[in-house]
Amino acid sequence: MAAHAAVPARRSVETHGAVLPAVIGVLYGLWAATVSRHGGALTWGQLWLGILSAALLAGALWALRTFGRALPREARAVAWGAVAGGATGFLYSLSGASVLSSSGLGLAVAIAVGAGMFYLFYTHEDAAGRPAPY
Repeated sequence: MAAHAAVPARRSVETHGAVLPAVIGVLYGLWAATVSRHGGALTWGQLWLGILSAALLAGALWALRTFGRALPREARAVAWGAVAGGATGFLYSLSGASVLSSSGLGLAVAIAVGAGMFYLFYTHEDAAGRPAPY
């Protein structure tokens, strides 16, 4: 019998790796532009603020989802907390709140998200950092 060449398997396209951070980034950018308006008309500066904040948050989320597994679980939890706390503190600062209250809220969110993500990573990985078999 002669061996024949097998048909190459098709690779599945995973859109959740790029689409989810993009959607979250666009919603965040719209929210940032809306908060910075303070009830007035939209200006070009506020539009660019929304676009830039959307791109930065989407890029950070994409990087964490793509390259986060290279970090140990503690550093990955701190990174998720830093992104969430920074994003929350920035949005709160756009509303006209003081630097101290914006930093305090961002720090509180960062600690809460970091602790939650550490618990999630700790309970869903084995000691070597591989995903749990269940």
